[in-house]
Amino acid sequence: MIDVLIVEDDFMVARIHRGFVNDVEGFRVVGTANCGEQALTAVAELHPDLVLLDLYLPDMFGLEVIPRLRSAGHDCDVLVISAARESEAVRGAVRQGVVDYLLKPFDAEDLRARLERYAARRSDLYTAVVSGQADVDRAMARVAAPAAAPTLPKGMSVETAELIERELRVAEGSLSAAECAARLGVSRVSARRYLEHFSDIGRAEVSLRYGHAGRPERRYSWRS
Repeated sequence: MIDVLIVEDDFMVARIHRGFVNDVEGFRVVGTANCGEQALTAVAELHPDLVLLDLYLPDMFGLEVIPRLRSAGHDCDVLVISAARESEAVRGAVRQGVVDYLLKPFDAEDLRARLERYAARRSDLYTAVVSGQADVDRAMARVAAPAAAPTLPKGMSVETAELIERELRVAEGSLSAAECAARLGVSRVSARRYLEHFSDIGRAEVSLRYGHAGRPERRYSWRS
């Protein structure tokens, strides 16, 4: 069982995150903290394996918590959950050795995927047998941070891309550009552009539906 501490200043958000985590097999929430100082105290008392760390805390910036944990001798892993999109925050998190960085807003499946990936890496690392450099290289590859998401083409927004990605993920079957546009309240042309982008980078699959007349309808589904 992997013990998790949630560090989040909004108690309603913390409650939602607790439910998300407890629904993932092999994980359990052992406590919550609503500021950096509480997080430091909770880690010392609860000894969690993983800390879900918000960055916008009332008493300090979240990344300041990590070196204080290390100087106190705590070796728990940290997964950042934040609305912070600044490149400085992301680079700082990478330098601090976080295991993942999840942007708000997100849904339960977004967090589940990252927790399961973390659990797999953790298991691999704990069971690795090191008899030479090749074994070290394999272990380092297992815990390497995931590749950064592809940069969006000019004129596309991260927010709209995330909305359309989420709609594709939860859709039963496939969606057309018109259906996606209607669900999200965006133009069909805009939805089609994002959907084609996901297809171009291999994140979505395209199928054709032939009707009685006219051009076939392009339909999109998320590639697992």
